[in-house]
Formats: sequence, structure tokens, C-alpha cells
Amino acid sequence: MIVDRMQTYSKSELNLVHDASMDILENTGIRFHNTGAIELFRKNGFRIDGSRVYISEKDVVQALERVPERFRIHSWNPLRSVWVGGDDYVLLPTGGAPNIATAAGQQRPATLSDFQTCCKLVQTSTQLDMIDSLMVQPNDLSPLVAHLDLLVNTIVMCDKPFLVGFDSRINVENTIAVAQILTGGGDDLNTKATFASVISPTSPLQYSEEQTYAILQLAKHRQPLVITNMIMAGMSGPLSLPGLMVVLNAEILGGLVLSQLAGPGTPVIYGSTSAPLDMKTTIAAVGAPETCLIASATVQLAQFYRLPCRTGGILTDAHLPDAQALAEGTLLMSTVIRNGANLIIHACGQISSFMAMSFEKWLIDEEVCRMIRTVMGQVLITPETLDVATIKSVGVGGEYLTHPTTFERFRRLSQAGIFNRRAYPEWFQRGAHRVDNEATANLQQRLQSYEKPRMDEGLEKELKDYAARKKAEILKT
Repeated sequence: MIVDRMQTYSKSELNLVHDASMDILENTGIRFHNTGAIELFRKNGFRIDGSRVYISEKDVVQALERVPERFRIHSWNPLRSVWVGGDDYVLLPTGGAPNIATAAGQQRPATLSDFQTCCKLVQTSTQLDMIDSLMVQPNDLSPLVAHLDLLVNTIVMCDKPFLVGFDSRINVENTIAVAQILTGGGDDLNTKATFASVISPTSPLQYSEEQTYAILQLAKHRQPLVITNMIMAGMSGPLSLPGLMVVLNAEILGGLVLSQLAGPGTPVIYGSTSAPLDMKTTIAAVGAPETCLIASATVQLAQFYRLPCRTGGILTDAHLPDAQALAEGTLLMSTVIRNGANLIIHACGQISSFMAMSFEKWLIDEEVCRMIRTVMGQVLITPETLDVATIKSVGVGGEYLTHPTTFERFRRLSQAGIFNRRAYPEWFQRGAHRVDNEATANLQQRLQSYEKPRMDEGLEKELKDYAARKKAEILKT
């Protein structure tokens, strides 16, 4: 009997990938462009050749034994804290886009105001569990200090746990300092996961100086690392999926080993947003079916090592919130949630192969998330839910519309938000709006429902004062 037609890799197949990855790590090695990391590896007896480190299977197994299978990421509002791992999964919005896409298909540079709009949408969302501190890249901020403005806005405008990414040492140091303010200083930061950080290998088989430094510093404080590569199959990794899995796996495990040397027990999320390279355009085809296959393999490899997994979410190569965007995004999102991903970034708003975000698509994507969560819910079959007594009482040829059990239970049915369920005459009379038109119309209403979360005034002032002081220092130099 076929339960799921999507390929589930056997233990022997995953062992082949594991063995090939161990061969690469032990005999080809992996580069860490950071002297501190190289010295740490050397002190622990690893074979070193310049910046290249050779890692044995024994080293990998020892590191994996230290990583928790499930952990909690805490928010400054305890009610918003989330669990990651096992059967738990959390959704995050899109991140990193330099542009805003309009409903008409035009694009303009993102601004701080756009980022603040994103903060409001996350705070008011019933589907998003965490916030990303780089949902868009504002072009009206100095790149030298933008991370401080974005980080403070992320924290004070939204009380959900936050995710960060780094492109410099100073970003790492400032984020740790801000987290220490949030936790009241002392050793609390070392014992409580306060934020999660995306760590990105440079494929194939390298970690930059900045990313390696981030691993060392964050592991020192036991803050969760989301080690995520984005290999472009055919450019920065093999075109064949099995070969891609080997490179993907070796890179992530190499970073994981370093994290456990720097901070044993540091939570690590195994992640990838790898995709095939479109040979006609030389663009990563994130909406391609192969991206779903890679994501499914990523989840299964993470489960093989008993690690939480991160994947991409509602990804598309489309430039409009149109049928292509909906088809590509829903296919990937349903795949990764069904397969067991635990931390899903780009669940809402991503468009144009990561180069833009769309507010209209954000609201449409939330509808998709709501539907998938419902589909993934369990239907409990018990004597009570079978409700044979009601079936017998209605009997042959009766009706259920006015039955008391219908009145008791109908509110449990899923409700449409901006998706249409009206009959054609009413839909046409109301303006015959497409779903993207509905999203545009609902955006302002959604933003008007935003209420800034109540943070202690002293804490908020301390965060803003720190950011202002550091900005002045950076710009002065």
C-alpha cells in the first residue's frame, strides 16, 4: 500500500551519502578562513594544512552527540517563545530582499519604512512564529550601521523570537551585546537561547572569515546556529542530486564540528536552500521542482543525524503574486512541512528569486500557510468523533444542516481570509477582484490593527541608547 509517493531514502542510501561526505571531509577537507578556528582545530588534534581542516568520522560522531535534538528559543515576551525540533516547526517571513515589488510588477529599492511595515505584519500575523532582522535591506540606511537600526526595530516592534544574519564581525559583537541587554547581563545568555543566527558556508567546502568568527562567538554563548548553504547545482555544487547531497552534507557537518569545539551543546539547525542553476539565465531556479527534491533530501539528512532542519518556504522565481508564484511556492512549502522541516524561512513575501519582497504576496502566502497547517493537522478517529448516534438519528434521507451537532462544530472549520468563497454573482458584484487585489485592499486594514508590544521602558531606552552610541562610534571611524 502506497502511503506517500514522494521518495523516502532508505537507511542504506543515506549511509552512502554519509560515507561519501566523511570521505570528502577526511581526505579533501574544508577551509575555514579564520586563524582562531584553525588554532582551535589544531589544539584539538585535527590535521591542518594552511586554512584547510581534515575532519574524521569520529570527530563528526562526537560532535553530533553534543547537539540537542530539540530546544527552545526564548523571546523577551515569554508567551512568544518557540520550540524547534521534533514535531515542532516555526515559520518566518522572507529575508534579505533589496527591493519591494508592487502588485503591478514594478520594483523599487526597499526602505526602513518598508522594514517597519514588515515588523508590523509579523506582529499581527497568526501564522508567523518568529521575525527576521533582515526582512528587507533598506537602501536609505548606511550599510555600516544598518544592522543596529534593524535589530532594535525588530526587537521593540515585535515580541516574537528573532533571527539574525551576519556580514561582519561588528554585527556579531553588537548582536551579542544587544542579547545581553535583553537577558539582563550575567550568564543568562549562556544558558538560554535568546536568538538564532544563520551561518552560511561559501560553497564549495569553505567558510568565510566572518561566518567562521560568528560560529566561534555564538557557540561560546550557546546561541543556536542555523547552518545553511545555498548551493547552486551546476555552479557551486554538482548538478546531480546525490552529489549535491554529499557537498551539502559535508559543509554543514564541518561547521557543526567547529561549533561543538567552541561551545559543546550549542544548538545547531541543519539547513539548506540549495537550488538548481538555470543554465539559460544563470539564476538559481528556486521555484523549480528540483528545489523541492533538494529540500526533501535536506530534511531527511537532518533526521538521519537527529538534528532540527531548516529549509526555504514559499519560494518563487515569479515577479508578480500570480499563478506561477502560488504554484511554485505552495509546492515547496507543502513539501517541506510534510517532510518534517522545523524552521522554515521565506514562508511569506518572497518573490523574484530572493531579489524582492511583495506585501501582497505576503498576505496571500499567509493564507497558504494557514491552509497547509490545517491539512497537516490530525484527524482523530475515536468512538466519539465517529458519532454514530448522530448518523442514526438523522437516518436515511434526513439533513444535517439544522442538527445541533452542526451548530456545535461548524466554527471549527477553516475560514477563508482573502481567498474567495463567494458565489460568482456576489463576487462579480463586489468588483470581481483577484486575490492580489484583495491583498492590496486588506493591507492597510491589517497594518491599522498593529499595536506595539509593551516593553519595559527602561529596557527599550537601554537598547536604543546602545544602538545610538555604537552608530556614532562606527560612523566616526
